[in-house]
Amino acid sequence: MTLPKVELHLHLEGAAPPAFIRRLAQEKHVDLAGVFDAAGNYVFTDFWQFLKVYEAACTVLQTPEDFHRLTLAVLEQSSQQGVVYSEAFLSPDFCGGGDLGAWREYLHAMQEAAAMAEARHGITLRGIVTCIRHFGPDRARATARCAAETAGDFITGFGIAGDETAGHPRDFTYAFDMAREAGLRLTAHAGEWGGPQSVRDALEHLRVERIGHGVRAIEDAKLVAELAARDIVLEVCPGSNVALGVFPDWAAHPIARLADAGVKVTVSTDDPPFFHTSLRAEYDQLSRTFGWDDAMLRALNLTAANAAFCDDATRQKLLKRLETSA
Repeated sequence: MTLPKVELHLHLEGAAPPAFIRRLAQEKHVDLAGVFDAAGNYVFTDFWQFLKVYEAACTVLQTPEDFHRLTLAVLEQSSQQGVVYSEAFLSPDFCGGGDLGAWREYLHAMQEAAAMAEARHGITLRGIVTCIRHFGPDRARATARCAAETAGDFITGFGIAGDETAGHPRDFTYAFDMAREAGLRLTAHAGEWGGPQSVRDALEHLRVERIGHGVRAIEDAKLVAELAARDIVLEVCPGSNVALGVFPDWAAHPIARLADAGVKVTVSTDDPPFFHTSLRAEYDQLSRTFGWDDAMLRALNLTAANAAFCDDATRQKLLKRLETSA
């Protein structure tokens, strides 16, 4: 499919090709036993082991230059899938341990790589600084400070990821308030493992405009109606949900039911090499499973473009690019 695509839910480290991480591990003499299977792919059995494998893989990303190389690799990979605009979750916890000075150096390296990728491949990147929920509220405050101090044309959003069962959204209100006051747009992972109440809690306590995943809202008809009425956009990652066992298969996934109920849905890959997927594969599966045609898939991208955390000039340029491809 040559359709230009917009991706709103992509973890930069989680998009690292396995070969890239293995090569860095060899260069740095880091033992990553248990991270890869015999074929060289990431290996895990459930969501919680996935988090451990993810964090283990991140241990080889040790310098700004590593993140420069990673950003180039990920954006080249995305551009090959037809992605023309991407938003990536960036975690200061993995970039200097949340230290503001170190974060600035890592950020400069990533932003420089993004500019190179845009010149080479025509793909635009924006960053959503993301705190890690299971690292706790104090670390989230430090992350929010990093976000607030570097908010601008490239860092445009703030979010939270990690283990949804750790703590409560109200524990992170300070961090989100700090980011909001800095002018950052807000999103939160919810409704993946925490159930529909986790979506309500994110909306109430964190006051976000987008929800990462949010798919278990389908279990609460009133919540679905509220999401539709409030134009809350869901960053849906069907392949991720199926791979991790949130739903048993694509036929059971609620994305079509959510869309039919008037909820604004978008489609992303989350951590594509971990889940053996790509954005083109996601679109192909949507077509096979739900009969979504090119018009529906274009509509997904228009929804994503309008929900993107970017300035108006970038949005208009993106919308024009999508419309001229129709």
